Amino acid sequence: MLSLNNIQNVYFLGIGGIGMSALARYFVAKDYRVYGYDRQRSPITQSLEGIGVQIVYDDDTISLSKLDVDITLVVYTPAIPRNHTIFQYSLKAKYPTCKRSQLLGIITNKLNCLAVAGTHGKTTISSMLCHLLTENNIDCSAFLGGVSMHLMSNLKIGNDPVAIVEADEFDRSFLYLSPSIALISSIDPDHLDVYGNPDALLQSFNDFSAKVKNHNVIAKEGLNISSRYTYALNSNSSDFSVYNIVVKAGAYHFDLRHPKGVITDLRTGLPGIHNVENSLAAFAMAYQLSNDYIGLAESMKTFRGVKRRFEYHIKNKDFVYIDDYAHHPVEINMAIHSVRELYPRAKLSVIFQPHLFSRTKDFMNEFAAALSKVDNLILLDIYPARELPIDDVSSAHLLEKVTLDAKKLLTIDKVLDHLPSSGVLMTLGAGDIDQLIEPIKSRLII
Repeated sequence: MLSLNNIQNVYFLGIGGIGMSALARYFVAKDYRVYGYDRQRSPITQSLEGIGVQIVYDDDTISLSKLDVDITLVVYTPAIPRNHTIFQYSLKAKYPTCKRSQLLGIITNKLNCLAVAGTHGKTTISSMLCHLLTENNIDCSAFLGGVSMHLMSNLKIGNDPVAIVEADEFDRSFLYLSPSIALISSIDPDHLDVYGNPDALLQSFNDFSAKVKNHNVIAKEGLNISSRYTYALNSNSSDFSVYNIVVKAGAYHFDLRHPKGVITDLRTGLPGIHNVENSLAAFAMAYQLSNDYIGLAESMKTFRGVKRRFEYHIKNKDFVYIDDYAHHPVEINMAIHSVRELYPRAKLSVIFQPHLFSRTKDFMNEFAAALSKVDNLILLDIYPARELPIDDVSSAHLLEKVTLDAKKLLTIDKVLDHLPSSGVLMTLGAGDIDQLIEPIKSRLII
């Protein structure tokens, strides 16, 4: 069993990732010496350097070789290739090494761990849960997969032994966790490069559910998961439900039923019907820790969201620009549905960067169907992340399947010359498409 007892230095391989950077911040706050590697400088790595983290951007072992093997832990993510020079050096030199998810388990397994799992919604639900608890005087720590608008960070360190984490299903990472309470929001097929088929993915979620203490599992109604509680929109059979949902002045208003009563005339400040469901999920988890159900529900109104989750960058009467992390066909459909609901008469233009060759291959037809629902599409090349190319899998092939006339394939450096001047523009994807946000704003804000 890996122990942190003698560790003084922590070296992160892939430190610029959102999950890795939260752990790096945590260890800085706990007075460890923190180092790292990433392949390119980014706003995340620059902010880490600003708090004293030493980061290199070349695959060179010098920075690690200067650190004592006996007191240095090397942490890596699946995005790091196994032939990576620094990674291979750490193994040969016998540095203690572990995955990011394993380290998160070590930190949180002795705490009251609240784990949010699911193929969609993890970051919004966990960030809102952190907000609901904080607003109702329940101290907590939180390791988030995005930057909370309230914290302006992906990390919150509290004094009480309550920790909120995202339980990542990729590479079965969530099996390192031992939660006190867990929520499962969705089990749509994904990461089939790891699981092979949807049945294996479902089995992994069941294995995760079995690890939850006292089986205190909350699941979206309809999932094939054993749970103590269920939640759903407009359901008469679930333990937690919202109903009487209406849109007023651009916001969703609803009533909420929980096991001990009903709370009326609530609203969420976030756009999209999926965020009403995410709000219900966060409430169902917070419900386990507080008897002030009205206070928890009222705090939904003040949650401002997470960066890159339906994030507005331009919003005026003639033009709206929204950026979103959507990188799965289900998420793209939800994002498009939300825009159509909020702006029913506007022309919708989308810039989409596919993420991973394997995901594009597995869901080629589903991506094409979702993207065919927009009015104008700009498709970027596939962002490979940890993968090598796959034969006959490309953005050009995907574009052929999209049933639009107004569609084009561009490199990321050509996008600014093809921006719309009216309607709604969305940038979608989980790769480096976020690098376009500020240039787009600079080009379009006059």
